[in-house]
Amino acid sequence: MDDHNYRKKIVDYLKKNLKKGYTLESLGWALIGQGYSRTAVERAIEELNKELAREAPILKEKPVIKYEIVDEKDRPIKIKKSWWKRIFG
Repeated sequence: MDDHNYRKKIVDYLKKNLKKGYTLESLGWALIGQGYSRTAVERAIEELNKELAREAPILKEKPVIKYEIVDEKDRPIKIKKSWWKRIFG
């Protein structure tokens, strides 16, 4: 088996198990424990990260974070600025 197919097999294994909820680090150590070479696993992880980066959506705008303080009955509480901050901002 040539190097590309060997690495592709590892990348497919990593993708499949990442979807199941395993961490990349635990999968890497599992592969090394099964006899795969450390360099082959590291290269496959690098290739996987590049593939996932290409597939990730590009955010067009930054999200706006809004927050409000509520009391124990989920009613919004309005915080008044102190007179000091109202004068000097």
